[in-house]
Amino acid sequence: MESATEQLKKSRAFLCLECGKCTAVCPISKYNNGYSPRRLLAEGIFYDAGDLVNDRLLWSCLTCQLCSQRCPVDVHYSEYMRDMRMIANQRGKEGNPSHSGALHQIMEMHTAPGLKQKRTGWITKDLKTAKTGEVLYFVGCLPYYQEMFGKDFEFSPTAIAVDTVRILNYLGIEPVVMADERCCGHDMYWLGRMETFDALGRLNLKKIKETGVKTIITSCPECAHAVGSLYPERLGETGLKVKHITEVVAENIDKFQFDEKTMEVAFQDPCRLGRYMGVYDQPREVLEAIPGVNFHEMAHSRRGAICCGTTNWMNCDSTSKQIQQSRLNEAKDGGAATLVTACPKCQIHFRCAGCGEQTQRVDIEVTDFVNVVASALKG
Repeated sequence: MESATEQLKKSRAFLCLECGKCTAVCPISKYNNGYSPRRLLAEGIFYDAGDLVNDRLLWSCLTCQLCSQRCPVDVHYSEYMRDMRMIANQRGKEGNPSHSGALHQIMEMHTAPGLKQKRTGWITKDLKTAKTGEVLYFVGCLPYYQEMFGKDFEFSPTAIAVDTVRILNYLGIEPVVMADERCCGHDMYWLGRMETFDALGRLNLKKIKETGVKTIITSCPECAHAVGSLYPERLGETGLKVKHITEVVAENIDKFQFDEKTMEVAFQDPCRLGRYMGVYDQPREVLEAIPGVNFHEMAHSRRGAICCGTTNWMNCDSTSKQIQQSRLNEAKDGGAATLVTACPKCQIHFRCAGCGEQTQRVDIEVTDFVNVVASALKG
């Protein structure tokens, strides 16, 4: 078990200048005056994490990395939060999960080697998939999101999976889809629950290796980040190329023929796709290539984009709602009638923003990148 001091060195927290630039840009700090990245760094540095692991605000950080790219001494604040949470877990502390922790329980259940799932019922007869091949579509938790959110939020998470396969079929790709795929473990990693993350990673990599694939395509940036970056970091080099569907479509844009669509759109840069993976231009190039789609850049975009307000299925509270509603209003005020996301969780959280008696619904549509692309395909 590493000490708090060792974790602080790894994240460069000792180099903090207390300049406050992190707090100035933090989405949580904007709406919760009690939250300050600078203060939480001080708690860890001066009290050996003793106070911090007992502080409920430890679980509020979105790990969006907006603060890290402003830091003049390159403190890895998101990693600092992850490591402090790991210490908190070791000391029997935990945060306040949303949805009564149901999604976290699903992730834990997925570590059972003999788990039997029914997760491929979304594959319709017109879709072409395979059991072995060179390209795998990593579906992620979309089938579970369908059961949990599809009815209440009036949209279909598995439609993202359907349209992803449609797009790949259009390119002549019949992707492998695994019937026993597990959650990628992304949330467990950022909550500091490394044993669960490693177990999920090993199970997924074992099954992926059996298919013989060389390239993995995801429609979830968190899956892309977990499989493409975190698996090699924790479990060793995988030899796999991992891409998000926005990258695949952009690389093959000359092969697509689109019908005209009349849409006024803005694009929500997911934290993992943007600041973690550096994918900014590709989704914009694709949306602007569809006839009739008018693109409206939001005031906070690309490297400066604001997170969707909730992460790791934790601390969904009034602060989250304010961040989400501010983001939706920003898109609408910029001239967009539709906010296009490229992360299933972003869409869930933005749709949730209008739920509840005390919240005001923002009059703007929310949809996924693949749904826009698939609906515009000729034929």
